[in-house]
Amino acid sequence: MRLLIADKFPEVYVAQFRALGLEVEYQPDLTGDQLPAAAAGAQLLVVRSTKVTRATIERAARLELVIRAGAGVDTIDVDAASARGIYVANCPGKNSVAVAELAMGLILALDRRIPQQTADLRRGAWNKKEYSKADGVKGKTLGIVGLGAIGKEVARRAAAFEMDLVTFSLPEHPSVLEDLGVRPCVSLFELAEVSDIVTVHVPQSVETKGLFGVEFFSRMKHGAMFVNTSRGGLVDMGALERAMREKGLRVALDVFPGEPEGGTAEFRQSLFEMDAFIGTHHVGASTEQAQNAIAAEAVRVCREFVTTGQAPNSVNVERQTPAKVQLIVRHYDKVGVLAAVLDVIRRHDVNVEEMTNTIFAGAKAAVAVIRLSAAPPDTVIEEIAQMKDTVIHVAAKPC
Repeated sequence: MRLLIADKFPEVYVAQFRALGLEVEYQPDLTGDQLPAAAAGAQLLVVRSTKVTRATIERAARLELVIRAGAGVDTIDVDAASARGIYVANCPGKNSVAVAELAMGLILALDRRIPQQTADLRRGAWNKKEYSKADGVKGKTLGIVGLGAIGKEVARRAAAFEMDLVTFSLPEHPSVLEDLGVRPCVSLFELAEVSDIVTVHVPQSVETKGLFGVEFFSRMKHGAMFVNTSRGGLVDMGALERAMREKGLRVALDVFPGEPEGGTAEFRQSLFEMDAFIGTHHVGASTEQAQNAIAAEAVRVCREFVTTGQAPNSVNVERQTPAKVQLIVRHYDKVGVLAAVLDVIRRHDVNVEEMTNTIFAGAKAAVAVIRLSAAPPDTVIEEIAQMKDTVIHVAAKPC
């Protein structure tokens, strides 16, 4: 199988891909525009930040699996991949500590104005009088939006700074919140109202795009901090800038809308000129520890797929199919049995949504569970039951 790696990847893990017997093409400097042609003959594709567009999906006729060497998959056209039966898998949780470390660093840098102090020293200005004014984070309320793997790591580190922790997230078991010392908020707006600092750790999706807008920022305290190390599209940047001007919000961002695709480029936003802003270059996951963990997970996903046909961490496989009825066929383990059963179903224009076939000890008999889009006509059951030499029993029941 041919594997294309279209982003920078640790060499030791490139070698591990080759050790799987794959034909590996390592092209770390590919752009999104160049990817469709480069991926045309690939069956496996590994990317980190390079965008995988519909054009790439449609051009890569042999493609079977796309692995995102990271957590989010918003740079991949998942709908296009799903429409062509291509697995999309990611490496969740492997960069959690790295992102949490940066989030805490940004919080401390905002509070103590570390970048501004450094800039003044570089230009020869000593201003202890100004920079002696800092609140400190002990006892401050930190609102964590999203208590997934990264949010939990932030909570653990913030607790060491003796901060009060609140969250708005998917429902968590009460024991998890208790163990972390986190109090749940009933709404995102309640979190905005009670927090001195808000840090964002949710994926970008149709539901979360623009989640932090005018109403959210209007609920935040005057002079509060807002930190985003998740995705730029979560934030209405115009609303954020207005809140900075009108409410004195202090802001630290690692992610931005319209980020350049390459590693170096000219990039300007009006926010960058504001005194209350500090930023980094979408490097939350960019530690050696995180990159090695992600790379190892990408190799594991690939190895599992090559050896079993299953794609761990797949994000586009239906967890619950639209099947309405399951047909349970106990049959002898003979050549052509399932083909004959499926032919009967096909002739009655019923779609098969999912199927499993379990072989019993001795390989004499098996049970096929065939999940169907609709209840089959009685004639389907009757025709299958008449296959006396191959079918032991057949029955249908609701899923």
